[in-house]
Formats: sequence, C-alpha cells, structure tokens
Amino acid sequence: MPPWKALEGARVLDLAQPMRKGMPQSPNHPPFRMTLERRHGDVVRPGGGSAANEIIVTGGHVGTHVDALAHVSQDGLLHGGRPAAGIMSQDGFAELGIDAFEPYVGRCVLLDVAAAHGVPALPPGYEVTADDLERAAAGLEIREGDAVLVGTGWSRHWSAAPEEVDFAGARGGAPGPGVGAARWLAARRPRLVGGETIAFEHVPPGRGHATLPVHRIMLVESGINIVETMRLDELLDSGAREFLLVLNPLPIVGATGAPVRPLAVL
Repeated sequence: MPPWKALEGARVLDLAQPMRKGMPQSPNHPPFRMTLERRHGDVVRPGGGSAANEIIVTGGHVGTHVDALAHVSQDGLLHGGRPAAGIMSQDGFAELGIDAFEPYVGRCVLLDVAAAHGVPALPPGYEVTADDLERAAAGLEIREGDAVLVGTGWSRHWSAAPEEVDFAGARGGAPGPGVGAARWLAARRPRLVGGETIAFEHVPPGRGHATLPVHRIMLVESGINIVETMRLDELLDSGAREFLLVLNPLPIVGATGAPVRPLAVL
C-alpha cells in the first residue's frame, strides 16, 4: 500500500506554538522579532502589482525548537567527549550542530503526567519523577529509537497574561523532569524527547534556568535531542498515547538549535 493511502483520513495536529513578538521564552536567548521591511504600496510595479516582505530576527532556541547536541557542554566537552573548542568557531559548530539532525518520522509515545495526576496541568515548579513516568507509561512499550514526549499541560498557559502565569518559570518555577526522570528516559534510549515548557527541566521556584542537569544528561551524556515549547494541549485532550511524529528542524548550518513545526498524525 502506498504510504499516502495508509494516511488517508488521518488526523494531523500541529505541535508548534505560533511565533510572535513578545512570546514567552528563556531569558538566555535573543528574542524573536519580525517587522515588515516592505509594505504593499511602498513599491508598485508597472501594472499595479506590489509585494510585501519581512525581516525575521530570532535565536535558535525561541518558540518550538530542537536542541542540537552542540547546545550544551560539560567541563568543556560535548557528546562523545568532543572538546567544544575544537569544533566551534564564530560560524558555529563543524559537528553536532542542528544541521546534523536527521529528520524524524516514526513512532512517538506521549506520557501524560498531568492526566496521571488527574489535573489539566501540573502546578508551577512540580518535579516530574521516574515514578510519574512509570505511571503515565502503564501499558505502553517504549522502544529504542522512539520519540517520547512528556505532557505537563503547561501549553494550556501559553496565552495567559504574565501576571496570571509565569510561563518561563522565573518566579514560581515550571513543571518538568528532574534528574531521576531524565535517567529513566535516557535508559530507554529514545531518539528524542520533548515537552511543553521552555526548558525540558524541572525549574524550581525562584531558581530560573540557573542549572539545567537534564540537558546535560540528555545532550551530553546520552546524545538525545530535546524538543521544547511544544503545543501539546490538543494532543493531550485527544487521549492519544502513541502516534506518528514528523519532525524536521530548519537545517541551519552550525547552529545549536532551530525552530521546528512538529506534526502528530493520529
């Protein structure tokens, strides 16, 4: 059967947050900006035609994005023991950059920790534990090379006013996997992991992004890419626990991360 025939009638969910000026993001990265460089009417061609275009300025870790293995080092070393200084220049990374990421089209397992606790979203600063993941994974097999997403319900707060929910977690923290959960995930050898928060980490109240041990475990120690700031609320509401994931970040040569528009095919 042709692959397109197998997908006829499938439901496709967009797992990317819309990119806009002022959207929630980590303070560690340059903000997203877009402005119209040319507006309709600025230049009018013979016959009345006109075109508009924009300039986009963004960091590689803003909005829904994939972390390359070059993103984090420990004691000067990247994944596989490579000295960061030896493959890094002002033009980026000669190895382990986001352009080295092979497109992913395959099985994805969703571990809905919020649902396991009977809530639509975990509270700020909640640490997802290995026991939480075991509970959310009940009845599911996680195979080596799968994609694994951790549902916290946090994307339900994406459009909330800053005074209502501190999405980035600088004040009240943000829910996410702690070290124990990260070890649990890494032991199953997924191709990639992802979640809804700005950092795929437990962010304790008042700590911000000062330390990111889960990034070290995934990127440096295990060679597992991370997808962050995903829009999972509709997927969580669907009740799906496994599905086809299509994920391919922009191949920006030498970059430590890049925007992505993941698609879930149910």
